[in-house]
Amino acid sequence: MKKIAVFVSGGGSNFIAIHRQIIQGNILGKIVMVFSNNPNCGAIKFAEENSIPIFIINAARYPNAHTRDEFLLETCLKAEIDLICLAGFMKMLPQNIVKQYEYRILNIHPGLLPEFGGKGFYGTRVHEAVINTGKRESGATVHFVDEIYDHGPIILQKKVEVMETDTPESLAARVLKLEHELFPEVVKAFCENKIIMENNKPKILEYNEN
Repeated sequence: MKKIAVFVSGGGSNFIAIHRQIIQGNILGKIVMVFSNNPNCGAIKFAEENSIPIFIINAARYPNAHTRDEFLLETCLKAEIDLICLAGFMKMLPQNIVKQYEYRILNIHPGLLPEFGGKGFYGTRVHEAVINTGKRESGATVHFVDEIYDHGPIILQKKVEVMETDTPESLAARVLKLEHELFPEVVKAFCENKIIMENNKPKILEYNEN
């Protein structure tokens, strides 16, 4: 049973999707703590309702960045966290966390990386860029996190067609549905030790065998 920490900033729909799959017994893991920079977000309310420990990590509560980063790392280490999931977390993770948890931090991105990724590309901005550049497909990506926004090794992607009538909002809705399938699938694979690294690229074992 893997111990999971989730980092969130907003409504936390991907966090909720993962939690639901855990409760249904489909993921051999447990979300043991939730971190957020936003104490008023919907994800925090959900965590409270489900008795998941919450930690608010922001400049208001921890003005000293070094102290904040050290607290984060110590908290994760003390809880013996196996996996960190970034489920709509709008801040860059501290370098000490990224280094300590190499290949153990997953991020979900609402686009087909490496396109439309990097600082400033999040949420509706991604979907606007996809439509404005005339792309005929979009989707969602789960990747390992490194020191650069949306840059780490890609684990799995799923695609949707971009319709001529799409608005950023309609495209976002279809991509979000994909995210809710994709993120739990990758978390499940991680918790079953089925993600391996070959030539510095992650692969899911079942996918290799088909």
